[in-house]
Amino acid sequence: MKILIVEDEQKMSEYLCKGLTEQGCAVDVASNGVDGQHLPIQHDYDVIVLDVMLPGLDGFAVLRSLRTVKQTPVIMLTARDSVEDRIKGLYDGADDYLIKPFSFLELLARLQALTRRGRVQEAPQLRIGDLQIDLISRKAFRGGLRIDLTAKEFALLAVMARRQGEILSKTAIAELVWDMNFDSNTNVVEVAIKRLRAKIDAPFEQKLLHTVRGMGYVLEPRASSDAADE
Repeated sequence: MKILIVEDEQKMSEYLCKGLTEQGCAVDVASNGVDGQHLPIQHDYDVIVLDVMLPGLDGFAVLRSLRTVKQTPVIMLTARDSVEDRIKGLYDGADDYLIKPFSFLELLARLQALTRRGRVQEAPQLRIGDLQIDLISRKAFRGGLRIDLTAKEFALLAVMARRQGEILSKTAIAELVWDMNFDSNTNVVEVAIKRLRAKIDAPFEQKLLHTVRGMGYVLEPRASSDAADE
């Protein structure tokens, strides 16, 4: 899940960013309304967490601007328990509302509900050969055996499974999984691919995660006679 947090309170944004990252989410943070207005236009997000009180442009203005170009799910945060504010936000196009202070677990549940609503056509489970990925429970199995994955390893596997058969470059993987611009001097993608391959491929005869030289990586079943991967 790729999330944008638009929040000017540093402690709050750091708290949310840390918690969501630990859940395997890729997170961008904007600390003012202007950045909060531009980032959703430049990038695609699964859901946006938008504070009402922001410097530059308030959350209502950001939301109205966003709704002219995109229908990304938005959950608004406010410190004011005002019915009028909630009604205004919902009329402007908000999908949900939370009053500060709130429980992180409640926010997480609401975010998951919004993304499920936005992906009604996505199957809860994905299959590639004998590899089964449960997107709801965040578990993976191969040959009936549970594969223990870290949050980032599962996020990487889910991204590639959703695009099975599609070659993903290192740049694309870095942005989709780590929400970062790819730096050719870092080997974060190669290391993650190596670790994931050791878990989902090494114990099995048929390999699923392949290196396409000079292009990137692809998740798909291939015959054992195909070129070996690194």
